Amino acid sequence: MPVAATNSETAMQQVLDNLGSLPSATGAAELDLIFLRGIMESPIVRSLAKAHERLEETKLEAVRDNNLELVQEILRDLAQLAEQSSIKEVNGQPVGSDPRALQELLRNASGSVILKILPSYQEPHLPRQVFVKCHFDYDPARDSLIPCKEAGLRFNAGDLLQIVNQDDANWWQACHVEGGSAGLIPSQLLEEKRKAFVKRDLELTPNSGTLCGSLSGKKKKRMMYLTTKNAEFDRHELLIYEEVARMPPFRRKTLVLIGAQGVGRRSLKNKLIMWDPDRYGTTVPYTSRRPKDSEREGQGYSFVSRGEMEADVRAGRYLEHGEYEGNLYGTRIDSIRGVVAAGKVCVLDVNPQAVKVLRTAEFVPYVVFIEAPDFETLRAMNRAALESGISTKQLTEADLRRTVEESSRIQRGYGHYFDLCLVNSNLERTFRELQTAMEKLRTEPQWVPVSWVY
Repeated sequence: MPVAATNSETAMQQVLDNLGSLPSATGAAELDLIFLRGIMESPIVRSLAKAHERLEETKLEAVRDNNLELVQEILRDLAQLAEQSSIKEVNGQPVGSDPRALQELLRNASGSVILKILPSYQEPHLPRQVFVKCHFDYDPARDSLIPCKEAGLRFNAGDLLQIVNQDDANWWQACHVEGGSAGLIPSQLLEEKRKAFVKRDLELTPNSGTLCGSLSGKKKKRMMYLTTKNAEFDRHELLIYEEVARMPPFRRKTLVLIGAQGVGRRSLKNKLIMWDPDRYGTTVPYTSRRPKDSEREGQGYSFVSRGEMEADVRAGRYLEHGEYEGNLYGTRIDSIRGVVAAGKVCVLDVNPQAVKVLRTAEFVPYVVFIEAPDFETLRAMNRAALESGISTKQLTEADLRRTVEESSRIQRGYGHYFDLCLVNSNLERTFRELQTAMEKLRTEPQWVPVSWVY
C-alpha cells in the first residue's frame, strides 16, 4: 500500500486508489465502499480538505491590538453556552454538584474570577433529505380531497420525488428530482386510507392461484409456480411510496428477467452468458428425479433425494420450487450466492413473486421485465422461428393470446419492482438494449431502495 502523501489532495487520491484495489467484498460492505468512494469524490469534501490544509499552513501569532474586539468575541462565545452547561471550577477550586457551594465561592471571591465551564454538546440536527419512488399515478385536478388543486403536484408511477415537508398528516410538499417547483401530494397515510376503501380491479380470480395459474399446466415452469400463499399477500399489498437513495455507479449482483411464458427470457439469458461468460453466470436447478444415462451431476441439473429436497424447502433454502410428474424442481438460494461469490452477475429468469425475496441488500437485483409484443407481432415471430429452424413448435392462436394476456397481468401486478421494461418484438434488438442498460449501471448513478444503503 502506498505511503501517505503530505498533500491532502494527493493523499485522498491514494485512499481512492487503495479502495479500488481492495478484493471483492460481499453483502453490505461492498455498498459501504461504494458509498465511501462517492463521499470522498464529492467536490464538497475535497474543498474541505484543501481549506484544512491552508489553515495548517497559517502561522498563528499572539493578538497585540484590537483587544476590545477580542473581548467582544469572547463574550459572544460565552453567550453560546447552551442549557445544561456546567461550571466545574471557580478560581481553580472545584465546585462539585452542590449549587450552594458555587454561591459561596462566588460570594467570597475578590478581584478577577476565572470560571472553568464544561459546555453541553448538542449535535445539530440537520434535516434529512427524503426521496421516494412513486408507485401510483396522481393528478391533482382529479382529486376531490386536495385543499387547492392548483397547488398540487402531478406525477406518474415510477417518478422520483424529493419530499420537502411532512408536517401535515395528510398532505406533503414535494418536487421532482429533475427540478421544478414544489407542490402538494397525498401523504402515505392519506393514500393508504383512500386505497383501502377502493376494491382493486387487478385482483386475481379466486381459482387462478398465481399470475400463471390460468395457463395450461403442461409445461414445467407453469407447474412450478402454482403456489397460493405468496399470491394472496400480493393481492392485498398497498403500494404508495418507496423511499430511495442515490448511489454512485456500481455493478448489480443479480440480473432478474421477468416475463410471460414463451416471451424469450431464457433466450436472452443464454445469449448474455455466451456473450460474456466471465461477467455473467447462472444457477443450476436442483431436482429429486433420478438422472438419465446421458446426464451428469451439475450439467443441466443437480440431483438430490426427495427427502433432502423437501427438508431444504421447509428450511427456506429454495428461492422457488415446484413439482412436475412426481418430481421436485427448484432453485437454491446458495446457488445464487455461489455465482456472486465467483465475481459474476447471476442472471435469473424466475417467477415474479421471487423478486420479493431477491430485492435485498445481499442480492441488489436489477429487474428487467420482458414484455410480450402485440398479438400480430408475436404470431409473426413464431412463424419466422419455425421457418428458420430455431423452433419446432407452432403455437396456436390460443397460446399466443395467453402469452399476451399473461404479460399484461404480470406488468400490472408487479410493475413496481421493475427497473426496466423491454418489449421483445425482435430478439437481437432487445438483446442490444439489455446490454446497453447493463453498461449504464457501471457509469451512471442509480436510485436504489434506502434499505440497501442504511
